[in-house]
Amino acid sequence: MSGQLKEVRNRIKSIQSTQQITKAMKMVSAAKLKRAQDAIMQMRPYAVKLQEMLQNIVSNSEGSINSALAAERPVENVLIVVITSDRGLCGAYNTNLIKLAKQTIREKYSSQFEKGHVTIMPIGKKAFEHFTKNGYTVDATHWKIFSELSFDSVRAAAATAMEGFVKGKYDAVEIIYSEFVNAATQTFVAEQFLPIAKVENNNSNMKADFIFEPEKDTLIAELMPKILNTQFFKSVLDAHASEHGARMTAMDKASENANELLRNLKISYNRARQAAITTELTEIVSGAAALEA
Repeated sequence: MSGQLKEVRNRIKSIQSTQQITKAMKMVSAAKLKRAQDAIMQMRPYAVKLQEMLQNIVSNSEGSINSALAAERPVENVLIVVITSDRGLCGAYNTNLIKLAKQTIREKYSSQFEKGHVTIMPIGKKAFEHFTKNGYTVDATHWKIFSELSFDSVRAAAATAMEGFVKGKYDAVEIIYSEFVNAATQTFVAEQFLPIAKVENNNSNMKADFIFEPEKDTLIAELMPKILNTQFFKSVLDAHASEHGARMTAMDKASENANELLRNLKISYNRARQAAITTELTEIVSGAAALEA
């Protein structure tokens, strides 16, 4: 009986130690989430407006726009940018992103994948490790972005994608990432990055009327890469905030589960202890009765 009690005590101590770690990780993620959330909330309205402007220009140019970044051609080679985290312990966050990337390949680019014409650009250690180990064609030049997150490092990754598209190395570029909603909710998104998507506008009265200064081709050639860099950076910031939100939620759930385990173990420990005391009292009473006899 004493051996059983010792085993339960050891399990209780082990769970308490684990709970201290999960609580500490939750607090760290909460602090990091605040900064990441502030960054994406400040960036998102600006990025969304720029994207709307870019799509309107492309959609209303009636084929007169002269930009290699908007060129639509038969899709033979594809680049898929998959943005995950560097670390685990964030629930199903990374698993869902990798699953969405594979689903996108299966549903949209299966023929290209069979020919070996699908390249993965991982951003984050988890995506890099998974796609490298599973035999995918990987462009591993920018997977360490989160080790020192900055606009310059993200711009370098975006430039790689844009340069590959302009030179004809890729005919389509997609970004797989998690859009931050709140600490407990993330939306997993597969978004076309290149060519620049046109918006279907059925209302002819809503056609944009832009006045270009300097001339349109010069202005668009200058603006397009900058706007696309901003879109790419927004996706990375969304993913960064989503990661910390997912980790904070996962650690909170882990702490709750530890509480439930501790409660059950303490009940088991008290029952075993009471049983041991009862057994000892019974032995004492029986021994006293035997002596009196």
